[in-house]
Amino acid sequence: MAVDQFMTIQVCYPGVAEIIMRDVRVPLKCNVQEAIRLSGILLRSSEIDLEKQKVGVFGKLKALDAQLYPNDRVEIYRPLLADPMEARRRRALKQKK
Repeated sequence: MAVDQFMTIQVCYPGVAEIIMRDVRVPLKCNVQEAIRLSGILLRSSEIDLEKQKVGVFGKLKALDAQLYPNDRVEIYRPLLADPMEARRRRALKQKK
């Protein structure tokens, strides 16, 4: 009886035009960077730069060489367009007026 040498994970990217979510079968000893490459998302979204963008698993920041486990969800984060504190301050001022 052969033991399955693969696992299924999900890779997500909230792109500018669309949200991409892919279920991917990867080797058991797969890391975050390899899973992203195997998902094909890098070919589909040219704006992704793993040297600059942060990645995580289930909302927790991870390094590209972090080990993955079955059913993990790898997330590629886009840079923030505005400082969250400044955006909140502007909304508060707008509501006062």
